[in-house]
Formats: sequence, structure tokens, C-alpha cells
Amino acid sequence: MKVALVGNQNSGKTTLFNCLTGMNAKIGNWPGVTIEKKIGKIKGTTHEIIDLPGIYSLSPYSTEEEIAREFIFEEKPDVIINIVDATSIERSLYLTTQLMELDTKIIVALNMADILEKKGIKIDEKKLEKELGVKVHKISALKETGITKLINEISKKDKEQTKPIYDTKIENLISSIEAKLKVEHSRFVAVKLMEDDERFNLYQTKEIEDMVEELKKEYDTDFEEVIATERYDFIEKVKEDTVVKKPAKESISDKLDKIFLNKWIAFPVFVVVMFLVYYLSVGVVGSSTVDMVSEGVDSLSEWASSSLEAAGASEVINSLVVDGIIAGVGAVLGFVPQLIILFLCISLLETTGYMSRIALLLDRIFRKIGLSGKSLIPFIVGSGCSVPGIMGTRIIENLDEREMTTMLTPFIPCSAKLPIIALFSGYFFGENSGIASASLYFFAIVIIILSAFVLSRLVFKNTSNSYISELPEYKLPSIKYVAKDVWDKVIAFIKRAGSVILICSIAIWFLLSFSFKFEYGVDIQDSMLASVGKTISWVFYPVLGENNWGATVSAIQGLVAKEQVVSSMAVISGFDEDVEEGSQIFGEGTTFGSFTAASAYSFMVFNLFSAPCFGAIGAMRRELGNTKKLLKTVGFQTIAAWILATICYQIGSRIENGIFNVADLLVAGAILLIVFLIIKNSFNRKKDSCTNCPYCDSCK
Repeated sequence: MKVALVGNQNSGKTTLFNCLTGMNAKIGNWPGVTIEKKIGKIKGTTHEIIDLPGIYSLSPYSTEEEIAREFIFEEKPDVIINIVDATSIERSLYLTTQLMELDTKIIVALNMADILEKKGIKIDEKKLEKELGVKVHKISALKETGITKLINEISKKDKEQTKPIYDTKIENLISSIEAKLKVEHSRFVAVKLMEDDERFNLYQTKEIEDMVEELKKEYDTDFEEVIATERYDFIEKVKEDTVVKKPAKESISDKLDKIFLNKWIAFPVFVVVMFLVYYLSVGVVGSSTVDMVSEGVDSLSEWASSSLEAAGASEVINSLVVDGIIAGVGAVLGFVPQLIILFLCISLLETTGYMSRIALLLDRIFRKIGLSGKSLIPFIVGSGCSVPGIMGTRIIENLDEREMTTMLTPFIPCSAKLPIIALFSGYFFGENSGIASASLYFFAIVIIILSAFVLSRLVFKNTSNSYISELPEYKLPSIKYVAKDVWDKVIAFIKRAGSVILICSIAIWFLLSFSFKFEYGVDIQDSMLASVGKTISWVFYPVLGENNWGATVSAIQGLVAKEQVVSSMAVISGFDEDVEEGSQIFGEGTTFGSFTAASAYSFMVFNLFSAPCFGAIGAMRRELGNTKKLLKTVGFQTIAAWILATICYQIGSRIENGIFNVADLLVAGAILLIVFLIIKNSFNRKKDSCTNCPYCDSCK
């Protein structure tokens, strides 16, 4: 049996899906789109359940609604579970009234029934069932109550007779149209024909059109508006007959929102919250775990080296395993504890409902720069990995806003950039590593806002959009859900380290071990990698204050995977003969020993804002639609990263040396002005002849 799970956003749909399946789900994407698809088996049964995207109606005004309706019509589920937020029943029932028009068995799951009493709300379950004509069950997905009865209801074959929603004249017309239609979901199709939904023109006939036009004259208004009004009148009547709301005390959510959404203190609170996230993950708690992992990697290296020697392995194989594979992969895996803490903090903010408040909070700022609160969703997802963050831009309807968000999402510090931030912050800023890493997060937000402000005025001039979202109640996070969410992200990171980073580490070892004459064991300065790095290291001189070939080639490898920057540096440092015991990568006299706090910060800035990894670049290519736009985007990101890193170093080094002056500010301002002019000339598009098609000649 095929079961579809349908409901509004923030109604507890994901929690119910995890509860029904025991979190044993396959994750993928819907065909043709990048919105997540979840399929699982309901525990204790053979029923397959599909979690449809969160929607508010079956009228496809968004990609999610299009997916949901297409699935119902083409895949023909046997049962639809409509999860309804019992604490806000009037909002949720609009979708229910549309589902009632389908030929499919509908089960309404009244979720969050456990907090109804706290809110002073009482719902007559049996009366609601009678009013709607569908089975209704009270559940709490979070506390897993009422789930067994819901599963038992799925297996029953019977289908209730749904009740009429509209007035007599409309109901008679629907019946007349149904009689002329020989299709599945005939009532739903009849209503859509009355609403003049062009997606159902296939079923339109002259006779049906005349019947609808005749009734339209009596109402003298748009029929879609008439249908919507009738639905809301029906919902209001159902609510009056089945819901009793007693005067209740102010809810905890209302009290918390007076703080988190207060116009004066909301933003400072957000700053403090995100500072604590990075302070914990990179600073105090996170950094204390890195040393333990590093010691384990060192012990593994010693054991592997001695074991290979005892087995009679050659020096080349020993070096490959120890200096290449273990050093490269181990350097990245050493930051897994910090990633766990970061993922844990982000997941807690999402599941408690605070992230929805951040979206609403930043929407006020984003709207002024051509973005909306919807753009924040890819930014939040991008904090885990830029690829799903970029793919998530498809939820944005406005073309210009979608493209601008695609360009700016890689600016957010993702999990792949965290090892770079943690490595440099921990070594050069010591006890202030948490402050240094948090400052990069807020620096990213500032640059995103400034970039959007500039781009919306020079490039994308049609980016005004609105953002509508329901704020969920604050909830205690589900330990199982948070644990699985963190586990999935960490495993994905480890798999990446075990594949991409492994291959790159072997390649780096080879380029360091051999000269262009393929002589093994040459001095590191004569290796192939050093020769290439020295040729192009001048590019990074303004960023680092020196020609550092090791940092140059490591930064370039960030295009493959940002974690590879750390892996490359670890492998290179392993070939330095003068590494002091315990000094690791930044030992005095080594390839990276000349780094200072200023150059370390500027290097982090460059890797934060430069073009992302190949995976993210591929995702940008798909979302932007053509290679020309992609090249412009990659160029913009890389040039912006180089200029920002240069400014940071030039200011930071002068502060370190006590010679900072006003002239430096003027030079920095001139550089920024040149950048703005480059952006304007390179991205200019002839909007007058563009019809907002992402693939027309004007856009290309």
C-alpha cells in the first residue's frame, strides 16, 4: 500500500514521518527538481510512505505544490495522511478541504494534541470527523502518542463519504460537471475547471465552459475567489462547531517571541546566539577535542610506519601511507569533533523553532537589498554544505532573487571550511579562537548584504519579493531526530574525506615526492608541486605579504574540496625537514612558518569567499542555467575573495606593525570602487528586451 504524507510547513510532518518509519528512510530528490524526497516503510507493516513537501494548498503556486499535486495524480497513493496542526486548525484545514475532493482515502492526523490543553483548546474529535466526512485521529508525533491507532486506520479499506463544502448552486454545478467527466478525482477536476485552472484545460469542453460562465454571471466576481471564500466559510463553521477555546494564559512561545522578535534586542540576541555556536564549536569545547584526535592520528602514523618497515615495505610505500594518506586524511578528520558540535548547535536551533524567527528577522533587512527571508533558507542549509544550499534556491520564485542567492550562498562558512577556520584560529588566536571564527561568520553576513545591495542595483533590478511563513511553536528538540540529523551530516563529511580527500592527498604526495624529471626523494623545494606553486605564488603576495608557494597551491586545491586546503598543508608540512617537535604545520622555518595573525586571517577570508568546490560549482551551473553565468559568478566570487583578503591583510599587518594610517583607507576605498565598476561592466544585461526567461538570448 502506498501512503502519502501531506501537510503544511511546520505542522510536525517530518517528525511524524520519522515516527512512522522509525527514521528508516531513503533520501533523494524529486525527478527534475532538487527538493528533498523521503520514502520509507511504516514500521510493522509493508506500507510505503512518501513524505511530500510542506504545502498550504494544491493550487501549484510553488514548486512544492506542483510536486505534491503531480504525485497524487500520477502515482495514485492509496491513502493520504493529512497532518494538521491542532493548535491552528483554521489555517491547516484549507488544504484539507482540497484533499477531500480527491477520490483517495483521507485520514486527518490532528498533531500536537498534547499541547491543546495548555493552550486552553478543546477539539471534539468525533464531531470534526462527522463535519468533514473523513477519519480523524488525535496524535502527538513528538511524544509518539496515538500513532498505533493511526497505523491501524491506514490498513482499513473503507473510505468515508466527504461532506459538501459549497453552497447549493455551486454543488449542483460541480455534480453536473462531474457527470460529464470520466476521470479520476472528478470532483477535484470539476472545481479546477470552475476556477479556470489552465493545467486542466485538457478536460475543458464548450459545454462545461458555458455552464460555468452562466453561474459566474450570478456571482459577478472571479470564480477562484468565490471558491476560496466558500472554503473559508466552511472552515469557520467547522471550527465553531468543533473547537472550544477557553481563555488561556500567554503561551511560552508568545513570551519568548517578545524577546527573540523584539525590534530592539532581536538582532543583538541573534548575534549572541550565533557567536556562542562558533565559540563552542571552534573555541573552548571544540578545540579541546582536536588535540585528542591529533594524538590518535600521530599514534596511527607511528604504528603504520613501524608495521610497514617490519613487513619490509619500501620507503616509497611507507611515505605514501604515512606522509600522504594518513597525514592528509587524518588532518581533516581531526576536526570531526568540532563539526559534531557545530551540527548539533545548528540542528538544535532548527528543531526548537528559532531558525524560523531568524528568517523573519532578517527578512526586514534582506528586502531592502533585493532578497527576502526565503533566501535565508539556502544560507542556513549552506552552513552544512553549499551544494544542498545552492539547490535549495529553487524554492525562490523570483528569478533574479534566485540567481543572486545562488551566487551568494557559497559565502556562508560551510562544514568544509570549518577545518580551515579551526586550524588557523586555534593556532594564531589561541584563547580567542572562538571570537576569530565567529567574526568570520558575521563578516560573511555583512559581505552577503553588501554584495546583494550592489548586485541588486547594478545587475539584478527585479528582485522585490515577499516572504510569508508560519512561525512554529517553540518546542523541545527531539533527541532522536537531532542525533540522526547530526549523524547523517558527520557521516557524509567522513565519506568525503575517505574519497575525495584521499585521492587528493595521494596526488599531493606524488607531486611533492617527485621532480619533473621523476626523481624520487628530492628536496621539497625542487618538487613538481613547489615548482608550480612558485610560478604563481605572486598572485597571493598582497594576501599573505610574501610569495608562499605552499599556501598558494593549497588554496587552489580548495576548488576540489575546501577541506583539501588543510589536508594539502598537512602533507606539505610532513615533507619539511625542519619541523619542530609538536609545532605541526606552522613550525618555525617550515613552509608555513612565516604566517602571522594578519596573514592567517586574510587566508581564512580568501578561502571563505573564493569559488567553492567542484560539487558546488556544478550545482551553481544547474541553477543558473548556462555556463556563461557560471563563469561570471565564479569570477565574481574569486575576485571578491582576493580583494577582501588583500584588504584584511593590508589593514591587519599595519595594525600589527603599528603603522596604520588614513592613506591606507583611501587606497582600500579605491580598490572597492574599481571592483564595483568591474561588476557593473561584466554583469550588465539588457533588461528591456528580456522576458524573464532564464535561457533567453538577453539573459545569456
